[in-house]
Amino acid sequence: MRSSLTLAGTLWAFLSLVTAVASSTSYFLPYWLFGSQLGKPVSFSTFRRCNYPVRGEGHSLIMVEECGRYSSFSAIPSLAWQMCTVVTGAGCALLLLVALAAVLGCCMEELISRMMGRCMGAAQFVGGLLISSGCALYPLGWNSPEIMQTCGNVSNQFQLGTCQLGWAYYCAGGGAAAAMLICTWLSCFAGRNPKPVMLVESIMKNTSSYAMELDHCLRP
Repeated sequence: MRSSLTLAGTLWAFLSLVTAVASSTSYFLPYWLFGSQLGKPVSFSTFRRCNYPVRGEGHSLIMVEECGRYSSFSAIPSLAWQMCTVVTGAGCALLLLVALAAVLGCCMEELISRMMGRCMGAAQFVGGLLISSGCALYPLGWNSPEIMQTCGNVSNQFQLGTCQLGWAYYCAGGGAAAAMLICTWLSCFAGRNPKPVMLVESIMKNTSSYAMELDHCLRP
């Protein structure tokens, strides 16, 4: 079984898979922002949250200690976080598609050419740019009432208050940066140039098949 990738291309496929998995996993985990409410730890991502208050008996607030996503897209606390959810999700999907194709290129001959590898690198750059844009949009939602209640009522845009950024936020940003810089560069050397003999054989094969079809059509 021959690969359609060079040695640099194999490294590119591996790093593409690592960055795609790191960014996508971080996107789904609610550990982008850490704070506390009613004496309980609280954490957020863009569309998920761990631990939230509900009305108990006597209209007192109690904390439900479980993780889950918001009930609807409109229930996400701010417009900035809604935009962040969309663009980051799109970027993760793009990185995963490229990573899947790159891994298949390790197992299949003539799947990824030099030009195809560069096009896939451009797609990785766009995916990383989308995730980076999502990370940049995320602080714009820190002034929503829900986040302010968790961050000591002193948070604002780009001001965390008593909260702190979580490891998943840094992991998503780091994966996006690696995809944009390292993977995009390696993709330029990932695919193999087609051999002249293989090109000639392909042209001759196609020409022969066309000639046979033409001959069959012209027969009475």
